[in-house]
Amino acid sequence: MPDAFLKELLETPGTSGGEQKVQDVVRRFASSFAETVTTDVHGSVHATVNSTGGPTILLDAHCDQIGLIVRHIDSMGFLRVNAVGGWDMQILLGQKMVVHTATGPIPGVIARKPIHLLDPDDRKTVPKLKDLWIDIGSASETETRSVVRIGDFVTPEPCLRELRNGRLAGVAMDDRTGVWVVFKALQKIAAAKPRAKVVAVSAAQEEIGLRGATTSAYAINPDVAIAVDVTHATDCPGIDQNEFGRIEIGKGPVIVRGANANPRVFDLLTRTAAEKNIPYQINALAYPASNDGAVIQVSRAGCATGLVTIPNRYMHSPVELVAESDLEHAANLIAAFCLSITAETNLIP
Repeated sequence: MPDAFLKELLETPGTSGGEQKVQDVVRRFASSFAETVTTDVHGSVHATVNSTGGPTILLDAHCDQIGLIVRHIDSMGFLRVNAVGGWDMQILLGQKMVVHTATGPIPGVIARKPIHLLDPDDRKTVPKLKDLWIDIGSASETETRSVVRIGDFVTPEPCLRELRNGRLAGVAMDDRTGVWVVFKALQKIAAAKPRAKVVAVSAAQEEIGLRGATTSAYAINPDVAIAVDVTHATDCPGIDQNEFGRIEIGKGPVIVRGANANPRVFDLLTRTAAEKNIPYQINALAYPASNDGAVIQVSRAGCATGLVTIPNRYMHSPVELVAESDLEHAANLIAAFCLSITAETNLIP
């Protein structure tokens, strides 16, 4: 069963540029144990433990989810939207949505013409976003404009479901689960009195270009960093493990090896996992990851960066699925890793 912090993270919507309510959740949690909790001009939250210690370790995860933004209100009162992040239109069609307005959330649905009225050729093609609309039940354009403004964000209705074997499914596992991992790790680190300075970041705007991590890494200037995000679980139908490797739900967090991971950090993570009896999996990347680790690694003069990822089925859908045990093991691994780092730790490959 998810704890109160994870539950609130997963049930609080926030797209890139509209993360404020999610960051409120993070700030409240971190303020109970961190020395300082600040928010930068970009909207990312920084929580620091042992500010006078060294070296400096950055723990990063992004808090934004993919969503939509209102671009136009048509003459019948329907909302026309653009995507914020990468959507599969076949998944988006027919979803229950929430429009986040100045006066509060408004429920709606996203739809197109029913199949009975589609041309035969249209039935065979994936719809484009311009062919869909959001219906909030308005009777006119005037009514819609009285409650919705251009630029309001839209997200799928939150729906956290507890499944068998400790599996959790719902919206925004990417990457609220990562935020939970790094801040739970920081809580454990704070209780253990680390030698290093450790800063956990709930980064804004990853889904539209790794933007919050870019500015946060520059400001913090870490010596070591661990970026936490989700990765594709390959233990479901239709995914070729020969191409994408074997990544399984419930078998532990995934430690990434390859061009985007410092070899010393990788070795320290795997050694720590073995010493602490923490299950883990390994994934290989021949190119920079499409997550915050890619920009943290090359910030300023460079940073010894590791990637710890959470197996996730059905990524970028409203039914993303993770195993709660993988989150707990990831938090324990990262906490133990940070507690092992000293000024004498060799990070040079």
